[in-house]
Amino acid sequence: MFMNKSKVLVGIILLVYLAFIVSQFSNHHYLATVFDALILPLITITYFIGDHKKQVLFIVFLLAYSISDLMVLIVDHIPYELYYYIGNGLYILAYLTLLVKVLKSLSFLEIIKNFKLHLIVLIGLNVYIAYVLQVIVNPYVSMTNEYFVEIIYNVSMLLLLSASLLAYFYKDNKKSLFMFLGSLSIVFSEVIGVAYMYVAQQNLLNFISTTLTILAFYFFCKQTKLSNEEVNQFVG
Repeated sequence: MFMNKSKVLVGIILLVYLAFIVSQFSNHHYLATVFDALILPLITITYFIGDHKKQVLFIVFLLAYSISDLMVLIVDHIPYELYYYIGNGLYILAYLTLLVKVLKSLSFLEIIKNFKLHLIVLIGLNVYIAYVLQVIVNPYVSMTNEYFVEIIYNVSMLLLLSASLLAYFYKDNKKSLFMFLGSLSIVFSEVIGVAYMYVAQQNLLNFISTTLTILAFYFFCKQTKLSNEEVNQFVG
């Protein structure tokens, strides 16, 4: 029963994704936006009806991200400030929830002991990426509350990527690999999305951004079906 419903939903997701692609490259941008907003909520529904143990933190991530995506459908009917702060606040909540999920599986003492160089490189990389993203949005976002929301948004996203990479180094198993691949995909999706919004509104950029986000959700959902059964090489 669960399997049949999941297959139907996967089919619907593929059709909506195809509709998004056709709309995007046909320059029907409103339709593309609508179809884009529906994809991740449909993936969330697929997760809920799946015959597997549900994870609270992951449920919060899915719901926060999906609700924020769906808000684009009512953007013309609510004040922009409400849309901006609630929408981005939900994305930040989603990233922070996944970050907590990853951090719960780590031993900070082991990380500091065995990955000093990795930490230094990651800190440098995060600072650079955050700087580049802020440089891109600076001409469009003044030094207001929106500016700080953008900073918090980017920092939460990059912290998730760093934590998931360290988790993969630390655990070296499929679950942590899928979490890292999902985080990496979501970061690339966000970076390309920023380029689409602020640099060049090319159809290909939005297509790549959406596709990477879907890929990220695939990896995130995949890791929920696995456990950290493999023994870490640094744990005796």
